[in-house]
Amino acid sequence: MSFNDLSLIEPILTALSEEGYTTPTPIQQQAIPSVLARKDLLGCAQTGTGKTAAFSLPLLQLMHEEQKAERASGRGAQRRIRALILTPTRELAIQIEQSLKAYGRHLDLRHLVIFGGVSQYHQVGALRQGVDILVATPGRLLDLMNQRFISLQDISYFILDEADRMLDMGFVHDVRRIISKLPAKRQTLFFSATMPPEIQQLANILLQQPVKVEVTPVSSTAETIQQHLYYVEKQNKRPLLAHILQDESIKTALVFSRTKHGADKIARELAKAGIRAEAIHGNKSQNARQAALHNFKTRRTRILVATDIAARGIDIDELTHVINYDLPNVPETYVHRIGRTGRAGANGIAFSFCDYEEKIYLKDIQKLIGKAVPVVKDHLYDVPLMHGVSQPAAGSSTGGSSSSSYGSRRSGGKKSGSRSFTQQRA
Repeated sequence: MSFNDLSLIEPILTALSEEGYTTPTPIQQQAIPSVLARKDLLGCAQTGTGKTAAFSLPLLQLMHEEQKAERASGRGAQRRIRALILTPTRELAIQIEQSLKAYGRHLDLRHLVIFGGVSQYHQVGALRQGVDILVATPGRLLDLMNQRFISLQDISYFILDEADRMLDMGFVHDVRRIISKLPAKRQTLFFSATMPPEIQQLANILLQQPVKVEVTPVSSTAETIQQHLYYVEKQNKRPLLAHILQDESIKTALVFSRTKHGADKIARELAKAGIRAEAIHGNKSQNARQAALHNFKTRRTRILVATDIAARGIDIDELTHVINYDLPNVPETYVHRIGRTGRAGANGIAFSFCDYEEKIYLKDIQKLIGKAVPVVKDHLYDVPLMHGVSQPAAGSSTGGSSSSSYGSRRSGGKKSGSRSFTQQRA
């Protein structure tokens, strides 16, 4: 199947061709016809499946067709916000607006992205000039609504993206306040990687007889991603990371830290080791975050160290490696993190470091994904006592040892720190 088979109009097909896209992903194949048929949609898909295009392409087409009809009847002289795309993070909001710009470059539709952390001056100025599609994070949207710069009375299309992430970040109450201001008559598209009870309840409130699209199990990791597990003591994680990154075939890597302070510290240590690295997290200013992302995407920076603010919504072309410096304590987050690589069918590699305190997180991760993550044995900082712990339930596939050479112990190399681990266990 090609995009030509999805009843998309010529201006959008031309834009897709200019972007180099010819074949829709499974979620795009299933979602686009339903959205064009003006049906509500419940999309359950993990990150990297192409859902931004799945909702933005038909949205652009429907709004373009309405715009033509209004102008033909002599109406539509004044632009008003007719579509709202609500998303949890600034990075994802920016990415969605960039996609709208690319796919809608041959259409006369205005779109704007608003988010907190920066002055509202330019955002308010753009709103006053008229906007058709608004991409927003909850906090800034509510703020500008309270100041009467934004009205949602003309909304015909509402897209809630990354709904479960909204829950994780504590935005559900804000989302409910926004929903209360929407017209009852509208088309709603609801996307979530997982469906915990509170998110399912929200979907039930929002959607009217929705078409459900579920392209992959929400707990699955892409088959194109090679996963590797390193058992290592906590104090040896930084030298292990630096050792692995000595491999120059790793052109870029996204490294995940559990804390903001940890992300900064990892980036500083890598820089001391001569490895170009920057950190990105919630305490960084918006300009600093965008600069770090730009440097990483353009390969000026080799390593980006991030907290989970970057686990979803950052689309980095040809990202080959993700490294879980700290294992996440929420198993679904593991799926989202490593989903930054291996996107749209590409190959990717995910390394995960596990110290003794994290073995309970590993157990939960392996239970969720239904298989053991293959262990890299005999690497420079290996902890043999940890081998065999936290395996998934019987019936799951087993990991065994990995043939990966990353971080393997050189002949005669010292296994740093294993003695202190033994004493700790005793």
